[in-house]
Amino acid sequence: MRRVSRFYRKDRAALFDISFDLQKGEFLYVAGPSGAGKSTLLRLLHLTELPDTGQLLFAGHDVSGLRRSAISVLRRSMGVIFQDYRLVEDLSAAENIALPLEVLGMRPREIGYRVDELLERVELDGRGREPAGSLSGGEQQRVAIARALVGRPELVLADEPTGSLDAVAADFVLDMLESVAAAGATVVLASHDRLLMAARPHRMVAFEKGRMVGISASEQRSRRGSRDEPAEPRRAARAG
Repeated sequence: MRRVSRFYRKDRAALFDISFDLQKGEFLYVAGPSGAGKSTLLRLLHLTELPDTGQLLFAGHDVSGLRRSAISVLRRSMGVIFQDYRLVEDLSAAENIALPLEVLGMRPREIGYRVDELLERVELDGRGREPAGSLSGGEQQRVAIARALVGRPELVLADEPTGSLDAVAADFVLDMLESVAAAGATVVLASHDRLLMAARPHRMVAFEKGRMVGISASEQRSRRGSRDEPAEPRRAARAG
């Protein structure tokens, strides 16, 4: 992000003058209270929305210059996890997980293999036929995680994924997301829970009232230690 702003009203920015880099395979916390701009940031990263000012660059390419068809293709490399799960409750757990692959037109046999693999990974193997609405909150979040991961995304965006879960279920979600990052995907987790983030430390950017008010020390060290990073991005990053 290079000096990105997003306005929902002319006199108030949901995000204002935001600049930072996100590296492949990184686990990043986006911290801040309700209304800080965390969800807006995730919508921008998911390309559901585009910046009003500034540049949002993927692999050096400004997405504002991309056609809608190209943006749709880029979004296929992303998975999203929501606090409220957003499952189709009348469909089975397996059917919910399969939905992204069906949209892509994947063959049924391959879909079945991927779904079974993910059900086992989230420890719900043998329960794929149960209606999603009959599962507990923690189990529904596991289905939502499996749905986000079934397409093998390069970028996973999680919006308060542990907000309504107990400690055991929250630990499971964090274990899953950390394993995804360890396997090479990029994970961005938005949360207001500072205790959770302290217990599982990763790089963090903090927001308040639409502005970036803090960035973790590890991020600052990584910038100073990078010999390959060009000068202009470094100056832009400090602008936030």
